[in-house]
Amino acid sequence: MSMSLLLRNARIGLRGPVRHVLIADGVVTAVSAEPPPADESIDVQGATLLPGLWDAHVHAVQWAQSRMRVDLTGARSAREAVKLMANGAGLGVGYGFRDGLWPDEPDKAMLEAAAPGRPITMISKDLHTAWLSPAALALIGRGDHPTGVLREHECYTAVAELPPPPEDVLDRWVTEAATAAAARGVVGFQDFELADNVADWTRRARAHRLDVRVTCTIPKARLEEAIGGGLRTGDLVPGAGGLLEVGPLKIFVDGSLNTRTAYCETPYPGTDSHGLLETGPDELRATMARAAAHGLHPAVHAIGDLAAGIALDAFESIGCPGRIEHAQLLRREDFARFAKPGLVAGVQPAHAPDDRDVADVHWHGRTGRAFAYADLLAAGARLELGSDAPVAPLDPWDGIASAVARTDDERAAWHPEQAIPLAAALPAASKGRAGVRPGDPADLMLTAADPATLDPAALRGTEVVGTLLGGRWTHLTLV
Repeated sequence: MSMSLLLRNARIGLRGPVRHVLIADGVVTAVSAEPPPADESIDVQGATLLPGLWDAHVHAVQWAQSRMRVDLTGARSAREAVKLMANGAGLGVGYGFRDGLWPDEPDKAMLEAAAPGRPITMISKDLHTAWLSPAALALIGRGDHPTGVLREHECYTAVAELPPPPEDVLDRWVTEAATAAAARGVVGFQDFELADNVADWTRRARAHRLDVRVTCTIPKARLEEAIGGGLRTGDLVPGAGGLLEVGPLKIFVDGSLNTRTAYCETPYPGTDSHGLLETGPDELRATMARAAAHGLHPAVHAIGDLAAGIALDAFESIGCPGRIEHAQLLRREDFARFAKPGLVAGVQPAHAPDDRDVADVHWHGRTGRAFAYADLLAAGARLELGSDAPVAPLDPWDGIASAVARTDDERAAWHPEQAIPLAAALPAASKGRAGVRPGDPADLMLTAADPATLDPAALRGTEVVGTLLGGRWTHLTLV
């Protein structure tokens, strides 16, 4: 039996009472008005005790690497992005550009003119576009590419083919990024890397201390391998101390808003393009049916309204549980369909203020049903919040504040009618947990202030003074 831990004088939940919380063997065993005996005790001095946070959509390797890359988020044009990358030597990697509203077109020739012969790779904020110099294209055998601008599947495969850091270095970066997330109250995340996530995280668990739980998703390309290995969604991964779990199968129906490849009912302005249909209805149903027959739940990427409709049709046809990831633009008649039992809408509220300007242009006249979290909740949908890190930071408070306020700068809220209350946003960021009760897992966080008392700006920067994972401190600043 493990040592028991008593948290004295903790405020239990939003605007809750101050109580004493006993933890033993990884679970909450008592919440009481009088302090029970314990092996170890800490006075948390009125800090608010809440369920630990989960980020439901992360790309862990790309997030870890983005912390080491040139920041391109401020580039207002292709030429500005080139200037940010022009200095330095060796393989240069930048991340974070948004070209949806740029006045000029990116091209490999611009990079070659600024840094002749240097391999440079620039990855967009939404991860759906890569812009490579001629030398970088040559590194991956694509020297004859006409523009150096690769989108969607071509982008994903090209980035995967670039020379990676040494495996041990990358694993260290990933586990350090996870520990940094624990300092923001995170107790777990779902990793959507297009990789063998079960094997990669098993290796990391053997070599490093993990300060979060990880749900390891399976890319569509690895479906048969997963079936052959007997992997089933929800199963614990052996040899990882209960910290790793097999996740769902990731399937793409469409692309993204910023690349104008989200598959939409209305064409993009000035074009006859509806976006990209990456997986058609027949193939989607067949893939989902095979996965479901072997205990693997689908997680279907659908950003445009037509893509979401195709995903919903498939879930209704197959009758399996699973997830629709993003659900950024929806047809009015589709909101109620998200109430299907066993279906989760994995959404990223920080994308709403990030993409509001691009949406106003490319989804003009339809933004009242974009990032429409209040309408999804009202329809009976189950929401789980994520960041899509590195598209947004791996910091659930950023998403929570965006869900509540619908803005992240000095501008007024964008479609404030789609804001959701903090009392709904916190459980959606905590795998549905809304309180701290005996029998709950001791995956918990302590905040210096009660989040219910904070304005949106302060909510985004909520100070986390302690995080517990199975009753083990992964972050503690209280003394």
